[in-house]
Amino acid sequence: MKIKFCGAAQEVTGSSHLLTLENGFKILLDCGLFQGDVDNLEELNSTWFFDPKEIDLLILSHAHIDHCGRIPKLVKDGFRGNIFSTHATRDLSAIMLMDTAHIQERDAQFHNEKMLAKLRTNKNYKGKLEERVPLYNSQDVVNAIKLFVGMSYDQLIEISPGIHLLFTDAGHILGSASVNLRIKHGGDDLRLAFSGDIGRPNRPILSDPHPMLPSDIVLTESTYGDRLHIEKPAEKNRFLDIINQTCIQQKGKVIIPAFSLGRTQEIVYILDQLEHEMRLPNIPVYVDSPLAVNATDIFRTHPECFDYDLHQYILKDPDPFGFNTLHYITDVNESKKLNTSNDPCIIISAAGMVNAGRIKHHVFNNISNPNNTILFVGYCSPNTPGGILRSGAPTIKMFNEIMKVNAKIEIMDSFSAHGDQKEMLDFLANQINTSQRMFLVHGDADTQIIYKDKLKHEGFKNIEIPALGEEVNL
Repeated sequence: MKIKFCGAAQEVTGSSHLLTLENGFKILLDCGLFQGDVDNLEELNSTWFFDPKEIDLLILSHAHIDHCGRIPKLVKDGFRGNIFSTHATRDLSAIMLMDTAHIQERDAQFHNEKMLAKLRTNKNYKGKLEERVPLYNSQDVVNAIKLFVGMSYDQLIEISPGIHLLFTDAGHILGSASVNLRIKHGGDDLRLAFSGDIGRPNRPILSDPHPMLPSDIVLTESTYGDRLHIEKPAEKNRFLDIINQTCIQQKGKVIIPAFSLGRTQEIVYILDQLEHEMRLPNIPVYVDSPLAVNATDIFRTHPECFDYDLHQYILKDPDPFGFNTLHYITDVNESKKLNTSNDPCIIISAAGMVNAGRIKHHVFNNISNPNNTILFVGYCSPNTPGGILRSGAPTIKMFNEIMKVNAKIEIMDSFSAHGDQKEMLDFLANQINTSQRMFLVHGDADTQIIYKDKLKHEGFKNIEIPALGEEVNL
């Protein structure tokens, strides 16, 4: 048997790992999009480390684009097997992938129209007209979703002769799962576990991460393997202090860049709690993201993923994602009106790294006002606008203008959906006596070196940091 690491190897995007069994049967774990500041990004997303037609089945850990974002291209290029995921992951993947397809289609159209306009206005233009083609389109997404097979947590199911799969709750986002495989190997079973992304205990909405089944081979994420989160998950009182200082004392706006899936729903739920406790100021709250609106609707339909506290809360408040001053915005004209309004408010909008979407306009129009606050609630790649602002830069270039950063920049990493070093070690504790080989994936190389040393200190053995495209024999 072999494992080839086809993404998220010494980096944090493009999650994809190919398991080839002795008889040639091929299982792909995740099929994510490479994102951010990655060398050869376009080439990595448009080519494969394998032949998609040869993949027999795909197992998907969760619906974040860096884990599922290339599935439609996989299908477009010849994959025809089943895609196994939890029920919530299937529903979320449908809207996430369709949104990604629409973005690619619009970007390609904009690029091609811009090139044609250049040719019309400059007849002496000698540049080559390279038509941009989307990685995949909406129909490719439809074709991919037809292949999904939904499964519940904690059910051991034979997905192919001699191959059993069980999903355990990873506690990362709605429907996120760790993958537990039992593969017949001679007279014995090979036990393989893939963590997916490991969540944090005691976070709102979701159940705590459940430990994987003790296994021989362990693939585990390492995103925050070199650090500890200082704050407790979703520290409500500090959040309220930021709102009161900005919106009530300074009459300004709180602008929150937040990913549409997971982070937005957590923020809305906490605001709902504050409103229920009659502590939230009487100011409008806007969720300005069509994708976030759709994702929130899916959250409402999957209470099986909720934790005990949320189930108890629903007995008092049937809709934890809605209150009187909350407004969900899908129309682009309504979004534009927020940029010209000077009224105190809270705006939650995507994308979380301020590198795309409506949030770019909200930040652009509010960054120079010292009465406003830009509140970051998640990780931003260093070279994205979000990463630049988080680093304390005095100016930032947006829409070809240099803007002074007069607004207050606040950071609340208590909303992080990734476990820190200790939380990941606690999650892996039941693997110490069984793990024969451990592979660190989904983490920056420098972080992985630190995390590897910590794992060795805790008693784990045979820990490896695979490179992109590396294939190892089991």
